[in-house]
Amino acid sequence: MSGTEPAVGGQATDQADHTKEPFVYRGMIVLFVVVIACFTAWGIAADVTAPMVAAFKRIFTMSTFQASLVQFAYFGAYFLLALPAAAINQRFGYKVGLLTGLGLAAVGALLFYPASRIMEYAVFLVALFTLAAGLSILETSANPFVISMGPESNATRRLNLAQAFNPVGTNIGVFLAATLVLPKLHSPVDRASLSAAQLHTIEAGELRAVMVPYIGLAALLLLIWVVIALTKAPQIREEFPSTSESTGQRGEIARRLLGNPRYRFGVIAQFFNVAAQVCTWTFTIHYVQQALGGSLQLGGYVLQISLIVFLLSRFLMTWLMGRIRATLLLAVLGGLAVLLCIYAMFNPNLTGVIAVVSVSFCLSLMFPTIYGVALRGLGPATKFGAAGLVMAIVGGAVMPLVRPSWPIAVPRITAQIGSPSRCAADSRFSTTTPAPSLRTKPSARASKVLHRPSAASMPSLA
Repeated sequence: MSGTEPAVGGQATDQADHTKEPFVYRGMIVLFVVVIACFTAWGIAADVTAPMVAAFKRIFTMSTFQASLVQFAYFGAYFLLALPAAAINQRFGYKVGLLTGLGLAAVGALLFYPASRIMEYAVFLVALFTLAAGLSILETSANPFVISMGPESNATRRLNLAQAFNPVGTNIGVFLAATLVLPKLHSPVDRASLSAAQLHTIEAGELRAVMVPYIGLAALLLLIWVVIALTKAPQIREEFPSTSESTGQRGEIARRLLGNPRYRFGVIAQFFNVAAQVCTWTFTIHYVQQALGGSLQLGGYVLQISLIVFLLSRFLMTWLMGRIRATLLLAVLGGLAVLLCIYAMFNPNLTGVIAVVSVSFCLSLMFPTIYGVALRGLGPATKFGAAGLVMAIVGGAVMPLVRPSWPIAVPRITAQIGSPSRCAADSRFSTTTPAPSLRTKPSARASKVLHRPSAASMPSLA
């Protein structure tokens, strides 16, 4: 919050935003717009990465363990970098956290270029981990920063608006992947007739060709970095200023977080929310195929419709929060999502497909609302509280393992978890069968780890 309009201490409210308080403090408006660009940028970053997983899968002979490292590199970065990001925010402020995340993500995007030239699996993993690490720091910083940019009474609504631009980015990422990356991944040459040297030359050329989006992504991230660095941010004062020397110390912060039931349940809810998003979008295509006897392409169209519903619903929910209490909306849509899933289970037909698509309508509210409600009233503990909620994204990696036979989706991520477009992107990647290669193909299990179902998009971590 700005120094001229600091947050006011006291009991956190959970009422609909009927007040005439400013949505964003006057000194924060420009920065708010720029931070929204960060939400869009990390959506693009997450979804344009999926084609590279497909490209590297074709080149490297991977064991099941190696293939599983792709998922670990992405989710692991989100999990491992959340607390360091909180420490940066605590010590230097949200703006430095944003700049650190943007810079690291830009470095990760640029690293894909040497990875394509060196053609070593380890370099690819380093690039993926670096990119995801930057996105983790960015998400850990951007979400609470948005919350702090205005009155606490409308913080959850403000975060929902900012998060609404994340699926915009994921859809842009899917579009870029479909137009700039995928057409260059498959050449018409009969690879079975090529020598190992000729095959290496063709595959290296393919990897170099798909580097253009990453160079563009790095340029976009660096541009946002410059704008944020040059934008003056008013000093933010915590809602509950320190009243003693012990306040703000790590032990005190941990006690405050663990002693807050709303926060504890918020982390648990976020874990299962992200898991629900990943599972829903991962298996939508399979459900459509079995329920309607449809093709992979039809499943992809249905998944894309789900993503559009998810995107538009984010903006609708932001508007509704001005009239209906956020937690009431959360409870109603959570219950409705459960009923829709039960209906789809027992009605594998067209109405069941409609129910599955409608689940995305319910999911649109979940991530930013859980985030905002869980952090409400935490004061100096907000920064580390935000890290815990980002770490809960690991639910998207854990829950699909409950049934080993399920295909495992490689995230976006993100947010957010929050935007599904990556699932669809991968569906598109797997709809075409690569020409035979002289190299040993990855195992079926490895293929599952590296690919999400084919059709229209991938779950996002936001």
